[in-house]
Amino acid sequence: EKLSERDGLRVSRETLRGWMTGAGLWLSRKQRRTFHQPRLRREAYGELVQIDGSEHRWFEDRGDPCSLLVFVDDATGRLMQLRFVRSESAFSYFEALALYLKRHGAPVAFYSDKHSVFRVAKKEAKGGQGMTQFGRALCELNIEILCANSSQAKGRVERMNRTLQDRLVKELRLADIGDMEAGNAFLPDFIEHYNARFALAPTRSDNLHRPMNLASDRLKEILCKREQRYVGSQLTFSFERQRIMLEETEVTRGLVGRYVETYAYADGRLDVRWKGHSLPYKVFDKDTRVTHAAITENKRLGDVLAYIKARQEQLPAPKVRTNSEKNGYTPRGRKPGRKTDFMNDPAVIARRRQALSDLDAAE
Repeated sequence: EKLSERDGLRVSRETLRGWMTGAGLWLSRKQRRTFHQPRLRREAYGELVQIDGSEHRWFEDRGDPCSLLVFVDDATGRLMQLRFVRSESAFSYFEALALYLKRHGAPVAFYSDKHSVFRVAKKEAKGGQGMTQFGRALCELNIEILCANSSQAKGRVERMNRTLQDRLVKELRLADIGDMEAGNAFLPDFIEHYNARFALAPTRSDNLHRPMNLASDRLKEILCKREQRYVGSQLTFSFERQRIMLEETEVTRGLVGRYVETYAYADGRLDVRWKGHSLPYKVFDKDTRVTHAAITENKRLGDVLAYIKARQEQLPAPKVRTNSEKNGYTPRGRKPGRKTDFMNDPAVIARRRQALSDLDAAE
């Protein structure tokens, strides 16, 4: 185009492409293709477990779209854990992790993408300890979390997602399953049959999973959202767009200007603690509307929209005043319809004749 526009030289594209190929300035699509060196599998079972979430219409037109959390062992390709959830969030991964630990124990490390559940995007963030809630929980459980630099690096779980979007969707269709609860009840049998057919033998026979000798209450305290909140002069602090007021006691009187620790659980419970002791409090509700122009990740968009829709349905419909109501107009009770022609009304004509007769008699 520029040769024609600036220099008046008109040649076909293929001729020019041939010249450029001969001069080494043009590479075909096949020559431009890049290849990723495949990474060898880990040697032992439980050494590295790849995790990812796949959003899809798993129940087709029988149910709403949702996400499937997938745990795959790198050494054997075994499906370790599957779980249908509304979206990828810290609480949904906490739930799946609790089931994983109960069934298999603790692996050496998990391998994930750079989702905000696993990795703090802002390195300069002032709050927190430089790790996410999920990362903090894994640290307490002595499990490492590694983040892949590209989707090809965790190709096993990516390929597993495509396989499940084919095989699992058809299995759910044959079983006539259309909701997450029934789907989660179906998944253990599917995992067992899949692994019996496709799982590989590891290079080493060692099982590197470690047993979790933790009490149920202790595990719940680990698999929750724990944050620190500054207590103001009125014994109050903000949490999740709510105002929390500590009840005045001998302990709480000395907490002004200090930090308390909040434990938020998946079932909605909130526990406020100071040096391990629970503190009584009251909640003052604020506007629970989703913040205007809030930053929302693509993987959580569907769940956020569903929440917004549910909130909108709970609120009463706004009353819209018409212009007549704004102007103070009140209807007079006349019914709409065709106007009456009073000039041709016999009663009116008779009254007019009578009036004219009375007028003539008066004159």
